[in-house]
Amino acid sequence: MPIAYIQRTQERYAAFAPYKWAINTEAPWTPLAKPIRDCRLAVITSGGFYLPGQEPFVDNDTSFRVLPKDVNLSQLKIHHHGYRDADADRDPNCVFPMDRLRELEATGVIGELAGALSFVMVYSHRREIQERAPKMIAALKAMGAEAALCVPV
Repeated sequence: MPIAYIQRTQERYAAFAPYKWAINTEAPWTPLAKPIRDCRLAVITSGGFYLPGQEPFVDNDTSFRVLPKDVNLSQLKIHHHGYRDADADRDPNCVFPMDRLRELEATGVIGELAGALSFVMVYSHRREIQERAPKMIAALKAMGAEAALCVPV
């Protein structure tokens, strides 16, 4: 069943000023220093996943959840305002492909998985850049991540 994403977004944010898209012309392109098969890879998803015992996300939440590489996908919970989560409830791999990545790790296509970061988007790119991004970068460094697969929802 199609989701009326544009209409749903317009209704959800009707009380806000029109969104001002971030334009970044200064983000440097950084090629991988070594092949992906030799990299420690993190997953970054905006799917709103969290585990029992972790705080659920709330509206306008700039926090994120750290998920281990061996996370049991059947235990994941979802809080997300932008998509119907029935399919992700049945198979989280459709928006959080950890099983597929573990298969690629086991066959040597990618290096070691470092774990994952999950979050939900907020309306303010300023808050994303100033509040969330520095903390996520620190978490990725703490995981020893050398590369990241971004899975936007």
